[in-house]
Amino acid sequence: MGLTAHLARGALAGAAGTAALHAATYLDMAVRGRPASSTPERSVDRLLELTGLSLPGDEAQRGARRSALGALLGIAAGVGAGTVLGGVRALRGPQGPVPTTALAWATAMAVGNGPMVALQVTDPRTWSRADWLADVVPHLAYAVTTASAFEAMEHSSARAARRRRARTSRARLSRAGGSLRGSR
Repeated sequence: MGLTAHLARGALAGAAGTAALHAATYLDMAVRGRPASSTPERSVDRLLELTGLSLPGDEAQRGARRSALGALLGIAAGVGAGTVLGGVRALRGPQGPVPTTALAWATAMAVGNGPMVALQVTDPRTWSRADWLADVVPHLAYAVTTASAFEAMEHSSARAARRRRARTSRARLSRAGGSLRGSR
């Protein structure tokens, strides 16, 4: 399997992982009665500040756009982290479910939190235990789902390749057998 196929599988696996991360996050919010994180919107504000851009519309429209852009940044981070995983696997990086899950988790934590730290939107050194759990658990759900999806796609591709090789071999044998029978 080539680099492009690995990257595509990684992106698809990252999308599945992103859905799992969102599900884990919303479940945590429902169970603990906690509000949504404001860091995605604050990241958008910081990016706007750094670029000198502004969101159009009245206050309600700007708030809706800020919320949507924050969510889209998260989706891009999740799909992007999956794509990175696919690229690493193309280079013969970690193989198997446990190493792939560990790589997916580390990548998701770095891609998900790194930009917000760089933008000075958050500082993990100041997080409480509850803050860490609210971040680590959804990223773990992301990692397990992303790694599982990637492994499933890779195994499915390997099975399909074996079936193609078997059909090709049978066809060659059949042709060879026919030409042997015709020569008698």
